Amino acid sequence: MKQRKVPMRKCVACHTMKGKKQLIRVVKSPDGEILLDRTGKKNGRGAYICDDLACFDKACKTKALNREFKMEIPIEIYELIRKQLEEDSDR
Repeated sequence: MKQRKVPMRKCVACHTMKGKKQLIRVVKSPDGEILLDRTGKKNGRGAYICDDLACFDKACKTKALNREFKMEIPIEIYELIRKQLEEDSDR
């Protein structure tokens, strides 16, 4: 039986290659909205971050998502994503 290839993605903060399921996808929708995408299926340009607050903090500090999406991302969006990450880690 043939093994399925695991899709690999790189974290924009720590630059570590991991399996797609181990990372969180942040999406820039076609209308320019930045969203957290837990399903990995939302339409738009995606960037991946480790499912870890330390990695997310590094992405905020280095403005990794700004570079990835080639746009200025308001601090409120970073705070909203942080809140969602904290809520998900409590579960």
